Amino acid sequence: MPTLYHHPMSTASRFIRLVLSEYGYQADLVEEQTWEKRREFLTINPAGTLPVYVDDNMRALCGATVISEFLDETHGVLKRDRRLLAEDPFQRAEIRRLVEWFLQKMEQDVTRPLVRERVHKLQIPNGLGGGAPDSKVLRMARSNIRQHLKYLSWLAASRPWLAGDRLSYADLSAGAAISALDYMGEIEWSEAPVVKDWYQRLKSRPSFRPLLAERIRGLTPASHYADLDF
Repeated sequence: MPTLYHHPMSTASRFIRLVLSEYGYQADLVEEQTWEKRREFLTINPAGTLPVYVDDNMRALCGATVISEFLDETHGVLKRDRRLLAEDPFQRAEIRRLVEWFLQKMEQDVTRPLVRERVHKLQIPNGLGGGAPDSKVLRMARSNIRQHLKYLSWLAASRPWLAGDRLSYADLSAGAAISALDYMGEIEWSEAPVVKDWYQRLKSRPSFRPLLAERIRGLTPASHYADLDF
């Protein structure tokens, strides 16, 4: 069985887990603490980043974009109306644009700093950068959430799914980011009702069940995190 090196609060890792589940493929999950810089992991991916997918032939694919494109080319093309990357070139470009937005732009502005300050610092030894959260970083990331929710609200209000008429990688990448933030209770849902409606549809899918059942060491999820009707 393939192996996926991941971290449960890594947006990119969550995205690939959702893609695998939507396509009906399983992988052994290996939780990787990238700050440990394990020699065995760096041998697989010298960049030391997540996620990393190792197939049955022990070939490693590194990074969410590379893995998702590989899965589309090897599995998605066989799914027809369940394909997560559109066949139309312009539509594919729009899906890729939004995936980049959520896995890079939103990750940089919001998700990565909040996860680092609220989750990773609890797990990293003090000598390697662990310790108390930086309140300035938290304030800045939280102020950025509103702008991203406004954009997400516009997308969700103007299309059946974020990139068009069908569920796509765009929805799964956004859902990966939103779910990590929601675990930490960082989203004020009363301020984003359209996003809430979209996310309720998304988190009700079977692919989301493993994420909603997971618990992070040292951090209890928001009380509504696993509720489908919240």
